[in-house]
Amino acid sequence: MSKDRTQRRDLMREQLAHHTARLIAEGGVTDFAFAKRKAARQMGAGDTHHLPSNQEVEEALHSYRALYQQDSHPDTLHRLREEALAAMRQFEPFHPYLTGSVLSGTASKFSDINLMLFSDDAKAVLLFLLKHDIEFEDGEWRMQIGGHEETVPSYTLTGESGIQIHIVVLPENARYSGSRHPETHADIAAVEMLL
Repeated sequence: MSKDRTQRRDLMREQLAHHTARLIAEGGVTDFAFAKRKAARQMGAGDTHHLPSNQEVEEALHSYRALYQQDSHPDTLHRLREEALAAMRQFEPFHPYLTGSVLSGTASKFSDINLMLFSDDAKAVLLFLLKHDIEFEDGEWRMQIGGHEETVPSYTLTGESGIQIHIVVLPENARYSGSRHPETHADIAAVEMLL
């Protein structure tokens, strides 16, 4: 591939990342893959093999919020993190971790909260929800655990402010797998530090 063509492709990726960030920040789109495809269509970029990575979109989103939402975004993010912390404290027996946009700082008022809980008894979280009379919708989530794909229980709750809280329940040994990194997984103490 020629140097000129590579530079054009890289420029298009960067422009797509920034357009995707604007769609997410202004339009309430929370699905990165959907936002990238929509940005590509709007920009007339038929070759979607070179869409920006989620990391590139997150960097563009941080830049966008710093430029255009510097007054409102910090309050929105603080409120979401406070609600996440309250939910984490409620589920403390299951060693909760915060993940996703609320942790990374790219969340908007349209974002949801994503928590990972850990228990070898798959029904323990379900019984906890029932015992504490917490309304929820249950489901399943497919994840890579220990190098292979597994189906794990998931629950969706609605927080006091109407924000959706998505929970996945992983086996206890997944907590020690070494795949938890401070920039992508935060326990209660780490979320308290963010606040």
